[in-house]
Amino acid sequence: MPLSTGRVLAAAGLIGGVPAATLVVLMGTEALAPLPGLVALGVTALAALALARIWLGNLRRLSEALRQAADDHGEVPALEGPLLLPSVAEIGETARRLARALATQADQVARLRQADAAIIERLPDPLVVLDEGGAPLRANGAARTLFGGGGGAPGGDLAALLRHPALAEAVAEARADGAPRRADIALPVPVPRELTVHAVPLHPPLSDGGRLLLLLSDRTRDRAVERMRADFVANASHELRTPLASVIGFIDTLRGPAKDDPEAQARFLGIMADQADRMRRLIDDLLGLSRIEITEHQPPIGRVDLAALAAAEAEALGPVLAQRGVTVALALTPGTMAAPADAGQIGQVLRNLLENAARYGREGGTIRLAVAPADPGGTRWPARPGVMLSVADEGPGIPRQHIPRLTERFYRVDRGRGRSIGGTGLGLAIVKHIVNRHRGVLLIESEEGVGSTFRVWLPAEG
Repeated sequence: MPLSTGRVLAAAGLIGGVPAATLVVLMGTEALAPLPGLVALGVTALAALALARIWLGNLRRLSEALRQAADDHGEVPALEGPLLLPSVAEIGETARRLARALATQADQVARLRQADAAIIERLPDPLVVLDEGGAPLRANGAARTLFGGGGGAPGGDLAALLRHPALAEAVAEARADGAPRRADIALPVPVPRELTVHAVPLHPPLSDGGRLLLLLSDRTRDRAVERMRADFVANASHELRTPLASVIGFIDTLRGPAKDDPEAQARFLGIMADQADRMRRLIDDLLGLSRIEITEHQPPIGRVDLAALAAAEAEALGPVLAQRGVTVALALTPGTMAAPADAGQIGQVLRNLLENAARYGREGGTIRLAVAPADPGGTRWPARPGVMLSVADEGPGIPRQHIPRLTERFYRVDRGRGRSIGGTGLGLAIVKHIVNRHRGVLLIESEEGVGSTFRVWLPAEG
């Protein structure tokens, strides 16, 4: 960029103004002859102009070097061309030293920022960093797993947590007085989840501006275990009372009146075997349901070929279905993949629904098992990609008032018939909790005298 004439003249005036004024005064007092005075004024003006150009040129090169260093975030380059003013060279060297110091500090800040991120990322407990306004900056791997996020961002479930009144109050108090706060929070959706959150202010803030740290403790599993123990004792004591009393009664009979009656002994032993098997299945289902409830808040991983799994489960249940003379009509779309999904649990959903249809459907009837991609345009299902499995029977149907309670533990529309055909009353409860863990939807439709249809929507890869 060329030097402007005005800037050169102004600088020359600063440099030569005093000597020129002195010469004019000397000529005015006749202390200096006019001719030598004029010559001296001309030489002074030319010298001032030359020095001004050199001075401004040196400063311009220094300014361009500093600007280049600022733009490139690098070291100040050496000044090109003659530097007739030593002070400019000294300033340039000082600027280079300053740039090197700033670069070193920037490198240290970058390493500290990486250390902050690495420490937060590798901690096993879920952590979320909030900025000055309370918005989430980043979350570590444990928090992304907990809330279903990807990369460094928290998932969508975190928004529900931050909107919770108890947490909002704790965060506001922690920001106001700088003291840590604790909040116990229960989130009902997408699955029930119980969290203990510690809001810890950061003074000074993290290198990326983080001002508040949320330390999350997922208490869902611990509380589920506590409830499991209490529920198991209560349910087992209630449901096992009848078969256990029956077995004890038959034992007393075999010891007494039927002691010498082989025919009665054979009949009673068969009944006792059935009751013992019923107790075994009841305990197995209770334990299985409890295990599912413990992990219900943790989304599954993996992919499941739903069509292939449905065909395999229908074939494996062939002997059970044959006892009722039931046939299965398959309508399976090959390659229908559910993800994320747990193959073992989805298989249990299929078994429970098929066994339920065989027990309560028409003897000698047909069960229709279908698997296909879900219609994303429907109003009953989530708008995201999904797959659908349905199991329909030809049974007597279910009265409308009973449908909302079918997935409750031990709920039976006809208690006497349910026990007589070997049901434990836990099959649909297990289905409901597995579907909840998969973030799916269970829909039950029934028409009395026609039959019932159980539809399960599961997420699929988009």
